[in-house]
This record gives sequence, C-alpha cells and structure tokens, in this order.
Amino acid sequence: MNTEASPTAGFDLQAPAEALPLTDEHLVERIVEAALLAAPQPLGLVQLYALFPDERPVARGSIEQAIAKLREASRGRGIELVEVASGFRFQVQRELQPWVSRLFTERPQRYTRATLETLALIAYRQPITRGEIEAIRGVAVSPHIIKMLEEREWIRVVGHRDVPGRPALFGTTRAFLDHFHLKSLDELPPLAALRDLGELEPQLPLDAPLPAQAHAGAAPDPPPRR
Repeated sequence: MNTEASPTAGFDLQAPAEALPLTDEHLVERIVEAALLAAPQPLGLVQLYALFPDERPVARGSIEQAIAKLREASRGRGIELVEVASGFRFQVQRELQPWVSRLFTERPQRYTRATLETLALIAYRQPITRGEIEAIRGVAVSPHIIKMLEEREWIRVVGHRDVPGRPALFGTTRAFLDHFHLKSLDELPPLAALRDLGELEPQLPLDAPLPAQAHAGAAPDPPPRR
C-alpha cells in the first residue's frame, strides 16, 4: 500500500472557486522552495504570492513564514537562501565556492583597473557623469567601458545633468546589487575599509585603491537630478 503523501494533498480538487485558502504550510513551503530553485533570477514576495491563484490563495504572511523556515533549514548545508535587491534566491554557500567553481572550466572574466574604478565611482558617487568620473580619476574614460557596464546591466542612465550639453547621469542597477549579493547600496562597505572591489566579489580583483574622493550614501536607481 502506497502511504506516500500526494503532491496535491493541500488542494481539494473538487472544491468550488470560493473554497477556503490553502492552509497546508508544508505544501506552501515546498512550492516556494521549488519556485526559488527553478527561477533563473531572484523572486520577490509579489511574485511568490502570485504563484497561488485567487481561488486558492494563501494567507498573508504564509510566504514570509515559508522563507524563514527554508532559510533556517539551509543553515549548515551546501546552499543558502539569501535576500538580494530583486528578491530571494538560493545560492552556494560562499565558503564552498572554491570547490564548486571547479565544475566550470571557463575562466572568470577579469576586469581592468579602469573598468573597476569607473564602476566603483558610479556605485559610490551616483548619480555621476562621465566627465565627473574623468575629473576624479584624472584620465579619460573609454566609451567601451561605459558600454560594457551597460551591457552587463550593472549601470544605466538615470537622467541628465542640467548643464550645457546635458551629459548623462549614471547610476547602478538592481542587477549590480544582485551580482554583488547586496540588498541595497547601504550594504556597500565604507571606502575606508574597502581595499579593493574584490572584497565584494572574489573574482573581480582591483589593482589599486579607489579614488579617495568617492563616498557612499547614494540610493539605488536614483531619479534624475533637476
């Protein structure tokens, strides 16, 4: 006799549309876990609640409770449930990355000092123009650097400076925060404690200190400055 629980145990397949909300907490937890594992990008609470149809909803707070349980269950395991700017995702525990990275034969992309300094200045001084970056660094910024950072979706144009020529203002994106495991720019390390950008991402070593003029405190995706 098969005593294994049915995967639809939390649903009454004969129930009318006005049926009671789904109350099987374990099933909700399993659905959330499966969705986070299957999704190619982080999922926010709105997206997770949308998994449950109006005719079979879950109570408010159920998703948060499921996430808390999944996060606790992942402690001491090979993966962890983390929250980044775009939502929640499972990822390999950081201390295990040196071993897991051996699965991938492609060498991680390395970035030039100019690229990393440009990205750091945008992150810490946004919104900022290309000319302002050049003034701080003391050298010209190649348009290829800006294009590459935009193609990676780490930066975007957030407005234009209200001066002659109306130069573009650059800021970082949610994709930037997600890549560096940050929920907001408030989690960026203070520049006084930041020796190189590699402290944010071990695969992105920085050859030199960041410009001393940069400072933290900018908000993600800021509105255009008038």
